Amino acid sequence: MPNDVAGADPAAREITYAEAIREALATAMADDPRVILMGEDVGVYGGAFGVSGDLVHRFGVERVIDTPISELGIAGAAVGAAITGMRPVLEIQFSDFITLAMEQIVNQAAKIHFMFGGKANVPMVVRLPGGSGTGAAAQHSQSLEAWFAHVPGLKVVQPSTPHDAKGLLLSAIDDPNPVLIFEHKLLYKTRGIVPTEAFRVPIGKAAVRREGGDATIVATGVMVSRALAAAERLAAEGISTEVIDLRSLRPIDLETIAASVRKTSRLMVVYEGVKTMGIGAEISAMIAESDAFDYLDAPIVRLGAADVPLPYSPKLERAAVPQEEDIFRAAASLVRTGGA
Repeated sequence: MPNDVAGADPAAREITYAEAIREALATAMADDPRVILMGEDVGVYGGAFGVSGDLVHRFGVERVIDTPISELGIAGAAVGAAITGMRPVLEIQFSDFITLAMEQIVNQAAKIHFMFGGKANVPMVVRLPGGSGTGAAAQHSQSLEAWFAHVPGLKVVQPSTPHDAKGLLLSAIDDPNPVLIFEHKLLYKTRGIVPTEAFRVPIGKAAVRREGGDATIVATGVMVSRALAAAERLAAEGISTEVIDLRSLRPIDLETIAASVRKTSRLMVVYEGVKTMGIGAEISAMIAESDAFDYLDAPIVRLGAADVPLPYSPKLERAAVPQEEDIFRAAASLVRTGGA
């Protein structure tokens, strides 16, 4: 079971992932006039995926700002606003388009606090709808979170539930330096229990979504629900799988992962980004460099996307990205034969 569900809260109710994000934005904007939302079509249109909804009517066009179609310009404006005391939340319409703003995110936002000796902060949040599964082809379906987890000065989170979408966004807005939130497009309509009041999910802390003893599966984003579905099938075959929702890609909660590995002696990392040089490689290396390595009874398995631009064809797209069946087969092989 999740270790931070809100089910015990009498004020909790079931809402969608998108509604949870909008609720977090509304809460932050109502509590702090420095919080603004910026992006393409976030105003009257309500956002490309309907996330911002009616916020422009509630807070006005000076705080919910429809921007020109220039990711570099939007990011630069957000960096400038953050330095001068605002707390901008920037929505990049598709996460793929962040490539156009790399200069401002990687060379400016991530480094200003350090280059000014700690005398300046960049308290900005970048929301990034990403991932495959919508048939949007190679330029609108990528999972680029590992790129940014490579950059010192940035924090990178990837909520998999409506509860965490709200809690992590509020934590990100509180943070004095830049945080990137990768929101999977397939999750926007998923539903879950979320408290009505404001709450925070700590950045840098993973969640054990299911306990088990035969193997550990660390998953990110939409892969968490697929891993949990695979774990149910594995249980029917007598294989007990522990599923960890990474939630935070930078910083990574090595302590939780290592504790699980010491218990299960097997590890698989499942993520949607391309397998090569992905988050699975980093987690594998961290375990190899820790005392948990001595507990492994089999090589670590990485399950990521194929090294190809994502196809438009739905069948090819599914084949290129790990699905529930892939996770089930790989985990079963890891336990039974010691390999994928």
